[in-house]
Amino acid sequence: MFKNYFKTAWRGLLNNRVFSVLNILGLSTGMAVALLIGLWVSYQYSFDKFLPNYQQVYQAEYRYASNGEIGTQTSVAYPLAEVIKKDVPGVEYAVQADWFNYHGLVNGKNKVYLQGVMAGADFLKAFEYPLLRGDAGQVLTDKYSIVLTESTAKALFGKEDALNKPVRIDNEHDLTVTGILKDIPGNSSLSFQYVIPYAYYRETAGYTVRWGDNNMQTYVRLRPGVSYAQVEPLLRPLLKTYDAEEWRVRKVELFFHPLKDWHLYSGFVQGVASGGFIETVRLFAIIGLLVLVIAGINFVNLSTARSEKRAREVGIRKVVGSLRRNLVMQFLVESLVLTSVAFAFSLVLVQAVLPAFNDLTGDVLRVPYESVVFWVVMIGYVGVTGLLAGSRPAFYLSAFMPVKVLKGKIKAGRGAALPRRVLVTVQFAASIALIIGTVIVYQQIQYAKDRPSGFDSRRLMMSDVSPDVQKNYTALKAELLQSGLVSSVTKSNTRVTGIGEGDDIDAWPGKLPGETLGVALIALSDADYFKTMGMSLSQGANFSGNLATDTLAVILNEAAVSRMRLKTPLGQVITWNKDQRVRIIGVVKNSMMGSPYSAPEPAMYLYNPGYAYVMTYRIAGHVPTAKAIAGLTAIFDKYNPSFPYLYRFVDVSYAAKFGQETLIGRLAGIFAGLAIFISCLGLFGLAAYVAEQRTKEIGVRKVLGASVGQVWVLLSTDFVVLVLIGAVVAAPVSFYFLHGWLQGYDYRITMSPWVFVGAGFGALVITVVTISFQAVKAALMNPVGALRSE
Repeated sequence: MFKNYFKTAWRGLLNNRVFSVLNILGLSTGMAVALLIGLWVSYQYSFDKFLPNYQQVYQAEYRYASNGEIGTQTSVAYPLAEVIKKDVPGVEYAVQADWFNYHGLVNGKNKVYLQGVMAGADFLKAFEYPLLRGDAGQVLTDKYSIVLTESTAKALFGKEDALNKPVRIDNEHDLTVTGILKDIPGNSSLSFQYVIPYAYYRETAGYTVRWGDNNMQTYVRLRPGVSYAQVEPLLRPLLKTYDAEEWRVRKVELFFHPLKDWHLYSGFVQGVASGGFIETVRLFAIIGLLVLVIAGINFVNLSTARSEKRAREVGIRKVVGSLRRNLVMQFLVESLVLTSVAFAFSLVLVQAVLPAFNDLTGDVLRVPYESVVFWVVMIGYVGVTGLLAGSRPAFYLSAFMPVKVLKGKIKAGRGAALPRRVLVTVQFAASIALIIGTVIVYQQIQYAKDRPSGFDSRRLMMSDVSPDVQKNYTALKAELLQSGLVSSVTKSNTRVTGIGEGDDIDAWPGKLPGETLGVALIALSDADYFKTMGMSLSQGANFSGNLATDTLAVILNEAAVSRMRLKTPLGQVITWNKDQRVRIIGVVKNSMMGSPYSAPEPAMYLYNPGYAYVMTYRIAGHVPTAKAIAGLTAIFDKYNPSFPYLYRFVDVSYAAKFGQETLIGRLAGIFAGLAIFISCLGLFGLAAYVAEQRTKEIGVRKVLGASVGQVWVLLSTDFVVLVLIGAVVAAPVSFYFLHGWLQGYDYRITMSPWVFVGAGFGALVITVVTISFQAVKAALMNPVGALRSE
């Protein structure tokens, strides 16, 4: 019996090739989009779950009061880890760590410049990254040891066994390789290529270990069976006891942020984790669901429209003895066969576009063919989709009385077409909403991109300051300028496109009781900083280059002056870092160091030649970029021999600030286009069905003198009305969600009503073009052929 059902279903596919192609193409495209987004969403939720006991790992963070608001920070004091281990019984490990900086590693002629972490001896116990060689409890006990990942060991030692071999770091000390880690997977919140004991950092960098100097990170792991709710009451009073000054000034409290939330819930509002990347993940999930719904509606509409032509077939089957359950089963099997074929094609589509999708998102996704859960979900989805699509024709047509059907008394009226009209309206409402969303996201990105950055990024390059560069900076800068390859050189403690460090200004003229001001802290090595960056002073003077006087002066940006309410800032004395009094000598225009969608961050520029991590230089205007890079490589190799010459263009770094929004915009645009494509496939098929259904009516109208245009209007009006209704439905819904999305940005566009009108009009034009082929074809047919049987 089932064999016959499948044979009949297969013959139906082959005998109705146009209908089958339209249905399979639309459904497989929707399935492919949903599967791609599903893989991406699943990947985002998989972060850090490969680590054993990941639910027990946390980061220790501070929650503090600032001008009536509650802020959070990940930078904490060094003694905190020992206090946590001593005073919080539920904690198994508490380890200090630096900020995952880049360092140069050398073995013979092999040299790399990679990101690593300097962490406490229990780091690989708290985070159980797989160790291929070595013991997690021993590999970080010697302060002059290092644990490498597989790929780093291969880069430095090739096929040679790296264990117990020396590696030189930053051309300063030799470290012994005590362990080899499996490469850190892409779905890890922490990214590093080696681990060095924090004891090495303390000894070589002379880092402060007192309370109040919040300059490091601390990670903790709770004991098995211990929940955060059990330890939380013990955390709040810790800083009041051990760091009374911080608690008095900022009411600082300690809390733990769970590892399972680092990737998706990194945003805080009033000291509570309440968003972050999860919003983007949810947005993509909604887009995937919308495209899938559009494809499903398309599939149901085409299936039901086509099945209404089979009323006589149903009547004959009933006359020759078919039971209703047999007819129901036949229609359901046909729908399942069609859905299964579409799913097979969707897998082919996904596999074909997955490399490009990975390039676009920056992730490494793959279809988990070996996963039982994957196949259970996919088979379940195919089954549900097939049953839903086939249920209406199955139960509707199988209920016909054979006598009435064979006499031609059963006609599909307006009531039968109503569900299809509703579905078409919903389909286009979703498509138009995606179009509106794509346009608004694009406008928001362009709005922020067109915002003045406050510096000139053209031909501006950055390189990290290594120990060799720090020692040879004066000679290196002189030769770079003499070469004519660059027009200006400077160095600082942070990139011009980012905020590396911050501090509080403790006192200033007019400060209110209890008021605080956090500022970005930019330490400059020379007076060429503003010239190199293309930044301009709005008031006062630049640093003179005289160490004795410049170290007692600061330059503020306009945002800081505004926050302090200083009407005459020049010459005013302010206090920062508890007891450092400095005089304001200048005010510089704001630059976009933070988010380009937010208000400019208050900033304070200090003169501190020894405090620099980034070297910035501008290529001379007359020198081709390729020639400049070749010359710069030779000069840097001369003064920086233990490190590879690496550089970044400032405009590329600035463009990266728009990465997440650009990704949303690109994917939304692609998926909106696919949604319209799927909808048009459905309209094309429905238009063909309506034209075929009204063949004799069109023939009569033509005999009575109807023109091609009148017939075109007859067949197009219904679809145009449905699309217009869809546009009316889509406008308020999309406005509601997009308005909420835009509220997350301080610097944002105002949505224009013309975007909504334009999206609706565009959908209308696409609809008219799609159905015109069938409408004109029907209007041009010979009426004699249509009326011959009457």
